[in-house]
Amino acid sequence: MFSLAGKKAVVTGGGSGIGRAISVLFAQQGAEVHIIELSEENAAATVQEITAAGGKAVAHSCNVASQADVLDTFNKIGALNILVNNAGIAHIGKADTTSEEDFDRVIKVNVKGVYNCLYAAIPQLRAAKGGVIVNMASIAALVGLSDRFVYSTAKGAVMAMTLSVARDYLHENIRCNSVSPARVHTPFVDGFLKNNYPGREAEMFEKLSKSQPIGRMAEPKEIAALVLYLSSDESSFITGCDYPIDGGFIKLNS
Repeated sequence: MFSLAGKKAVVTGGGSGIGRAISVLFAQQGAEVHIIELSEENAAATVQEITAAGGKAVAHSCNVASQADVLDTFNKIGALNILVNNAGIAHIGKADTTSEEDFDRVIKVNVKGVYNCLYAAIPQLRAAKGGVIVNMASIAALVGLSDRFVYSTAKGAVMAMTLSVARDYLHENIRCNSVSPARVHTPFVDGFLKNNYPGREAEMFEKLSKSQPIGRMAEPKEIAALVLYLSSDESSFITGCDYPIDGGFIKLNS
């Protein structure tokens, strides 16, 4: 089950964190994985991990916020079967503490970046006679989180785009779903704690972990497993859905 043998997959932001876990798992399941990354170093490290284990992977240096870069990259990749829109950046701030510059920066990557990849990938999915798109949304699109104004705005847009794409391409054999994680233990989290809570990293990590009713953060591989299912033939009857993977955050917090 969940074989991706013979399939070509694109994972944006595949050089670290959740994207790296998705890329590695996809390759283990037989896919040829194309990693789109701003960081050439991170992309190369993921490719090395995959190829060392006998998998197939290619790195592409690309800024998803630039449509010209994205179109050039997808034209090089050609017909594909799976797109995972994972690349994104975070921001902390309220409506009146988020600068215009920061607002534009987050929207450019987290919203326009997803649009750019959809715009470039759909013709390539069509060339492959259909395929699957999985967008990385967030619980921030579903519940009110403190100090996440523009991040929540962007992830709400991603969820809306998911529904629109799922509807528009129903009859072209292109499915589109989204995944909404709660907190996931990635290098970003460790860097965030180090920069914002020096000397209190362990304390704050525990506090953030306990905000999930299950009592811990997710591991990237757990998110990757859900993305694998949604990208596989086993989920062929699923489109236009969002899947919270949140340790009970949405439904069990009180």
